[in-house]
Amino acid sequence: MSLESPELPAASSNQRAITIIAAVAVLALLYFSREVLVPIALALFLSLLMAPWIRWYRRIGLGHTSSVLIAVLALAVVITGLATVIGSQIVHMARSLPQYEATVHAKVQIVRSMTIGRMEAMQGEVGKVMSLPLDRSSDSATVPAGALSSPVASAANASLTQTPATATPMAVITRIFSTAWIPLQTAGIVLVVLVFVLLEHESLRDRFIRLAGGKDLRATTAAINDAGERLSRFFVSTFSVNFGVGAAIWAGLTLIGLPYAPLWATLTMVLRFVPYVGVWMVAVLAALFAAAVVPGWSLLLMTLTLYVVVETVVSQLVEPFLYGHTTGLSPLAVVVAAIFWSWLWGPIGLIMSTPLTLCLVVAGRHVKALDILSILLGDTPALTMPQRFYQRALSGDSDEILIEARTYLKRKSFAAYCDAVLLPALQLARMDLAQGAIRREQQAGVRNVIVTVVEKLSGDGRKWSRWYRRASVLDETSIARRLRQQREDVAGRWQGPLAVAPGSVVLCVGLASAADDLAAEILTRILRDLQIDARHLSSEDFAAFDAEPHPDLTPNAVSMLYLVSAESNAEQGGDALLAAMRSRFPQAYIVAMLLPELLASRQDTAAVSPAIDEIVNSLEGAALQAITRFPRSGAQPSH
Repeated sequence: MSLESPELPAASSNQRAITIIAAVAVLALLYFSREVLVPIALALFLSLLMAPWIRWYRRIGLGHTSSVLIAVLALAVVITGLATVIGSQIVHMARSLPQYEATVHAKVQIVRSMTIGRMEAMQGEVGKVMSLPLDRSSDSATVPAGALSSPVASAANASLTQTPATATPMAVITRIFSTAWIPLQTAGIVLVVLVFVLLEHESLRDRFIRLAGGKDLRATTAAINDAGERLSRFFVSTFSVNFGVGAAIWAGLTLIGLPYAPLWATLTMVLRFVPYVGVWMVAVLAALFAAAVVPGWSLLLMTLTLYVVVETVVSQLVEPFLYGHTTGLSPLAVVVAAIFWSWLWGPIGLIMSTPLTLCLVVAGRHVKALDILSILLGDTPALTMPQRFYQRALSGDSDEILIEARTYLKRKSFAAYCDAVLLPALQLARMDLAQGAIRREQQAGVRNVIVTVVEKLSGDGRKWSRWYRRASVLDETSIARRLRQQREDVAGRWQGPLAVAPGSVVLCVGLASAADDLAAEILTRILRDLQIDARHLSSEDFAAFDAEPHPDLTPNAVSMLYLVSAESNAEQGGDALLAAMRSRFPQAYIVAMLLPELLASRQDTAAVSPAIDEIVNSLEGAALQAITRFPRSGAQPSH
């Protein structure tokens, strides 16, 4: 073993090195090939947006080629119209800016007087002394500027005077064409690629299935359908919502009187594809323009209010109603993805950051090698609720457990929470304990957290906790015993009076182990929350109770007995206990609660015993049995 063990770290380090090299190679490919990859990515994403329209055209009787051409032509018209609106509005606004110069200057002076002016007024003699060297340096700096002004200024003036003369119409057209050539070229490439992608949509999908997973058609088809449905739903829903937001902003800005409302509405619709910050960038620009239009501040305030109201209504009401709060990505992943893709591909990458990252998350959910992407970027919890409970218990963080538990209890019962979270978490703890994976201090911490959580969540624990003397951290008393001690300290060994109404008591008896005892104690608390006189006895307590019946016990006081087993190998001694139960309480209704384990397939040996009237496999099922026999609080059990 000493010769073979050093090979494991070497293999692991080699694998990590290969992973790092592959990641660097992919990043380099994405960065240096962005001029080719960006149009292709845009075409692929636009194909997902156009797919529902093409399917609709085909349903009304058009052919595939005709549907594609009509859809692409409509998209080109829409994009051209948006570009025309933005361009014309920008030109008109640039021409009208000089008439707002006086208003802008007055607003700047007001803001300066309220900020820098007050700071300058607060300066004393120290500020004046410190400003003397700056005054001298400024005076000295003006001399060479004046000396050199003659040749430099003359050259600058000559160039300025010559610029209008050389600005011929052909030069202006050439300059405009050279500026717009790159966007037009990209748009043309995108439209051409989009046409061929839509024409060969089925063929491309088949080729990708053959390339990615021809041996497992089911998994590959599921991955492609998942990605296609998510992205198509994302694009269609987001485009519809953004179009509606742009229309609302247009109407609102027109109503309050802000000039160039179509420009701001179009910018809002486009930049809202940028997550979180896009709409607020336009809001700030529109507000600054509103401040420059009129002398007062009312138009600025109304513009900001309009954006706040529209965005709040859409993000909190419209979007959750249409497609939910999330697209499958965590909020942090959306922000990081926006930074990453904007660094790689610039503004286009910023707009496409969310769908690109969503593709990676979908790939991680279906490809085992990319599972890390789904864990890091997806919005699904990295740990299950039982795992989170156990992890917080190991850390001693009962407050966070209680916060999650109370959120869960708003939807479901305490019994359901114990079945779904608490008991599986305890099984995880037992598995680690059997393997020796947790220390004695951690065991004590887990016990204290579980006691605290059960006390806080169960009504019975809240009732008696003020009378309970808490145990030491290193106390080896079992969790069930510590919880049961609350009632025994106040109500005595039998947890209440023995002279009660006939048929009003339910006994919960743990079969053998500490886990059985804890499950019986939790069941007792659940039943007591239902206003049922439930009492918890261990198997030793029941033996003593059976051997020496208390003289004050009302005959036929016990109407139900629960035999609780939480371990698959714990039913071996159950026959003798069942026989004692049936002999001691012949008229009682006996229910065996056999809780399932995480990794063990239990054999329900108690199911063949004639002493058992019912078998349940959950705390919630056991509670329903009690509710059936005790339909109302304080009523006698039904037979």
